[in-house]
Amino acid sequence: MLIYKVVEIGTVTEDAIEETLNLWSSKGWNFDGLQFAMRESSKRPAMAFVLFTQESRCEEDKS
Repeated sequence: MLIYKVVEIGTVTEDAIEETLNLWSSKGWNFDGLQFAMRESSKRPAMAFVLFTQESRCEEDKS
């Protein structure tokens, strides 16, 4: 079974995105996508959501 993880980044910078990708990838999660939440008054994103997937390791999912 495929499970999902969503990580919110409140301050969107190159370093914050890179840190999030490296942290969760090292924990076995696979990068699936990146979504930005924009403000009407600014061209910079207000926040970002990084999406990851991982195969479930639960025994009950293997049946």
